[in-house]
Amino acid sequence: MKIRTVIDNYLQELSSVRRYSNHTLRNYNKDLSKFSEYCSTHSKENLNVITEKFIKSFLMKLNDDELDKVSISRILSSLRGLFKYAFQQDILISNPSAYIKNPKLSRKLPEIISIKDFQTLINISEEDQEKSHLIKSIFELLYGCSLRVSELCSLNRIDFDEREKTIRVLGKGNKVRIVPVGNKSVDVIRKYLRSFSPGKISDPLLRTSKGNRLYPEYVYRVVNKYLSKVTELKKKSPHILRHSSATHMLDKGADLRAVKEILGHENLSTTQIYTHVSIERLKSTYKKSHPKS
Repeated sequence: MKIRTVIDNYLQELSSVRRYSNHTLRNYNKDLSKFSEYCSTHSKENLNVITEKFIKSFLMKLNDDELDKVSISRILSSLRGLFKYAFQQDILISNPSAYIKNPKLSRKLPEIISIKDFQTLINISEEDQEKSHLIKSIFELLYGCSLRVSELCSLNRIDFDEREKTIRVLGKGNKVRIVPVGNKSVDVIRKYLRSFSPGKISDPLLRTSKGNRLYPEYVYRVVNKYLSKVTELKKKSPHILRHSSATHMLDKGADLRAVKEILGHENLSTTQIYTHVSIERLKSTYKKSHPKS
């Protein structure tokens, strides 16, 4: 079967069956298209002629193009998903990507902002009187509930339980989790919802000024704009707020497994990266302020 056809079928499954977000699907398509173009360059149109050696040559080409190891690992992960799908669908009799290892990575600690910076973020957002309720709701959900952008954008009104102070989140792999919402966040969301006429419970929880569902690019623009006013971090993505939330919870003594459930991580090892962030922060504080440092 043609490689591009298999890619299209695979993306369709990720969309309709696994319910991946549009943002994630675009990233998968971008990664797999790189591979498809490489195959065309080498006159390999059908998936069943692809070997482990050929996939490794593609990865070496990415390395020669000076693509960073994190990006190469991500592309390899996309390829593994494609070949696993093809194998399960009996398009291939064996999986050529099964035994290819990821390049070794030095794990980078996530960057965060301080609690004080987050409060400044909220204060600055109040200056935009027309959109302040929406902007504050975005920040409160990304930080207060540790949400991913895709999770934020997929929220409906029915997902927010004001009385129980919880929110129902549809996470990665179509998994649902219930996340507690703090009193301040509840108050901000309540004010936002009362700023326009009530609609159906199936309506989006957060909407643009035109009444459409919030989308990732909009969230990225808003967060980048306001983070630029409070931090000099090079990367100013919404994920900074999720990282900061997790780190601050652990700083305050939260149970690691509870934080794992709030974040929607599958493995505890993923959550443990934030304990390293907290330890590094402790070391930094010690070096700056302790007389024996």
